Parts: sequence; C-alpha cells; structure tokens
Amino acid sequence: MYIATLITAGDISTGDLSSLCDRLAQAGCGPQLSLRIDEGRAADIVFQGGPSTARKSLDGALPRTDVIVQPMANREKKLLIADMDSTMITVECLDELADYAGIKDEIAAVTERAMRGELDFAQALDERVARLKGLDASVIDKCLAERIRATPGAATLVRTMKSQLGATTLLVSGGFSHFADRVGAAIGFDRALANDLGIADGKLTGTVAKPIVDSAAKEKALLDSVAALGIPLAQTLAVGDGANDLPMIRKAGLGVAYRAKPVVAAEAAARLDHTDLTALLYAQGVPSENWERG
Repeated sequence: MYIATLITAGDISTGDLSSLCDRLAQAGCGPQLSLRIDEGRAADIVFQGGPSTARKSLDGALPRTDVIVQPMANREKKLLIADMDSTMITVECLDELADYAGIKDEIAAVTERAMRGELDFAQALDERVARLKGLDASVIDKCLAERIRATPGAATLVRTMKSQLGATTLLVSGGFSHFADRVGAAIGFDRALANDLGIADGKLTGTVAKPIVDSAAKEKALLDSVAALGIPLAQTLAVGDGANDLPMIRKAGLGVAYRAKPVVAAEAAARLDHTDLTALLYAQGVPSENWERG
C-alpha cells in the first residue's frame, strides 16, 4: 500500500479530496480512503499501487499544493539529513560573504551554475573562495548576524523529528563550518558537516581545507549514518536544492527537492514548491498539534 500526502498553502476541502480520489481511480491506482491530518492544510490518500502514476495524476491538481507519494511502510523516518544553504537557511553563505567583498553578482552567477550541475562543484568552490582572499574574517560574524535566517519550518521540522520520532538529524553543507556549526546548533541538529575556510592573521586565505564536502561526501554521510544507527535506508529523509545534493536525495528512503534547481526537481521523489519545511512532518503523518515549534 502507498500513501499520497497533500499539503497546501491554500485549502483542501472535502470536495477536493473526493475529486483527487476519482483521479487516482481513473489512473488505476485503487484509492482506499482519505484522511485529514490537519483540517484544510494537509490530508492523506491511501491507495493500492502505481506510485509514479499517482504522483503524475495528483501533481498540479490543486493550486499551491505539494504532493508527496511514498510507501506506507517506514513512513516515519529515523534519520534526517539536510543541506544548509538555500534549504535550511534562506541564502547562500558564500554569495553573502562575496557581497561584503563587493563581488556578489559575479560569485552568485557561478554559484547558480554549480548548483544547477553545470560546473564541477569542488573546482567552482575553490575558484570562488580564492576571490575572497584578504577579506577580514570578522565579516563571518557580521554575515551571521545580518544575513543568515532559518528557512520557515526548519527548526520545527528538526526538533519535532527528534522529540516525536526519535530521529537523528544531520546538517551537511558544501558551505562552511563557521556557519554550519552555529546554524545547526540554533536549529537543533545533532551534528553538522561542512568545509573549513582558511583563516590566518584575521583574514581569509582564499583556500578551503581538503577534502571538500561535495556530493560524494554528502552521500557517504548518509550511508555512514545508516550503518551507525543500524536502520534501513527506507527510514531516512534527505532534503536539498542543488545538484550536489542529488546523490543523497536519490539514495534516501524519501528524497525531497526543496525550491530546487531543475535537475534536482526532475529527479527527486518529492518536491516542495509551495509549502514550507513543516510539510515534511505532514509527510510522516505528524499533525501540527504534536509539533515542537522552533
């Protein structure tokens, strides 16, 4: 059996659910029942088979609504592994540092291409960081205070998965530990993995310590965590937005593209285009009355 969770930024009515069940029936998916998780905001439809067909049938059927289709088994996840920049926070840290150096536009253009998978991630990171050589390291704290904000729903997702589901949470970033360590702690992650910026005499050296946390490192972090926890991949949730997140998104039990680049959105098992990160709690059947607010 499978379950389709619908989460909306608008409203889901009884009539909407009936219409969606009809769609699934016409597609041969065998809908069994529909259940509300939160009135008007989120609902489940249980169906017999054809998850890919069901997703295609339901995608776009309601305005401002995200659809997450998955097996009923292992719906609750025991591991959350999440990207940081443009996923758990609203900006790209490197682009914001570049703004303090007066070169944000050119750096952001390279970041965009790297996140779309058009450039080698490690090479692009080295080249961008090199442009920051000599920048005063104090801008890191300034950037954290002035620019870094958690994405809506991030802290609620992390803290509720830990308190309600007993999940382990890992922040993995192709960005920098100077940000990830503090962002991770503030949101509630158990651990953070990111790159170390070179700093000497109070200035950025324009280098990043090796090995770089790239797509392979993110995938390895997922697999290592699964092994350490002794859980199946089916009990894992990975979320990210860029091409360097794709391997962990593909591998996870539920891989989610959040406001993602086209290459990621096209391959992920689920997308969040309209609703915030608390949608991933609804996807696990957790109603808002049980959330731990961030």
